[in-house]
Amino acid sequence: MNDRARSIVDAGRSALASPRFTQALTEVAIAVALCMHAVRAFLGWPGALAVLAGLVVLAALSLAGQPERVEWQGILPISLLALVGFMVASGFWSQYPLATWGGVPYMLAFAFLGLYIALARDTIQIVRGVGNALRVVLVLSFALEILSGIIIDTPLRFLSIEGNLAVGGPIEGLAGTRNYFAFLGGLAALSFWIEFRTRSVPRGLTIFSLVLAAATIVFARSPVTGVVLAAVLAAGLVLVLLRRLPAERRPAVQSVLLISAVVAAALGWFFRQQLLALAGATADVTIRTSVWADLEKFIGQYPAQGWGWLGAWREDRYPFLVVRDAVGRQPDSALNAYVDATLQLGFIGLGLLLVALGLAFVRAWLVATERRSTVHVWPALTLVLLATTSMTESYLLVEGGFMLFVIAALVAARERSWRGRLR
Repeated sequence: MNDRARSIVDAGRSALASPRFTQALTEVAIAVALCMHAVRAFLGWPGALAVLAGLVVLAALSLAGQPERVEWQGILPISLLALVGFMVASGFWSQYPLATWGGVPYMLAFAFLGLYIALARDTIQIVRGVGNALRVVLVLSFALEILSGIIIDTPLRFLSIEGNLAVGGPIEGLAGTRNYFAFLGGLAALSFWIEFRTRSVPRGLTIFSLVLAAATIVFARSPVTGVVLAAVLAAGLVLVLLRRLPAERRPAVQSVLLISAVVAAALGWFFRQQLLALAGATADVTIRTSVWADLEKFIGQYPAQGWGWLGAWREDRYPFLVVRDAVGRQPDSALNAYVDATLQLGFIGLGLLLVALGLAFVRAWLVATERRSTVHVWPALTLVLLATTSMTESYLLVEGGFMLFVIAALVAARERSWRGRLR
């Protein structure tokens, strides 16, 4: 290689490894991952896969260009690696092997983007990336809702926008469904609050962002969002209490809180019908429980290893094509990440998911209680948001939800890795 060619390569490598490019790529990757429904609607599957592949290639080149700034040894959680490995291995016993081998690279692409973001950005930069991406997504969503529901008064069917903004919702935005739009609103509210606490954005932008997130949650009118946000708010208040306690008192208080959380969870399950009726979500949950009941017989056929990894359901594959909810519609997921994991990966896969999620949460929780900066609360509360939402949706296992899981788990492991401490 001559000097001119070498200088061009060095310049390209320097540009791809620069902090400005890394932050821009982070924000684009987050926005694309969280809005794959809209990307597919505009570009189709071939275009969406090309965008995803391009992001993966750019992320790989960016990582290769900054080896001295990226530290990954000892922080990749073994539990998460075991879960991803089991997803890949399921292709060998899958009942739909072609679909599994097609879905595995798709899943790995989002996992790699999450890995890139967690390795190349520190925690505050990740929060800023999520915040900037969601500001764009939510503003565009409301612009499209105003266009559809007020200006032209016509649904935008290709985006699954029904145009209900003028009547107070529910609205879907770029998310495709009101429940996922509300999930994005909850994630936005959490990220914008962290930005406010860390004073990382101007005050006026913070106020606008929080109003935008609140409007998203209100107009989405998701019947299960109230329960999820209550869980995140409760976890946040507990973290505020623990962070203000002296270090020597935290273990005893943590133990009491753990017992209280177990008792509260048991009471919540026992009185679940009353709680759902109080939240106005009885009809919505009836639809979900009908899907779960329909899946029991399929889970029983391959209880240990599952049918094989698929991620998002393929409506043309058995058994997904014969599953119906209480009103006769064909769902696009099990409407519960834990049931979905059991169906596709069996009880072994469910166990691996719970271990990976549990260990990530314990690490993130301990970091959040020990570190002074509020930014360290973000991974723990993001995992709470994902875990509670997973009771009624399967976002944790697919696309942007899985990427967020990988990011939060890696950030927590980076701050508190037992292998890193041994090293």
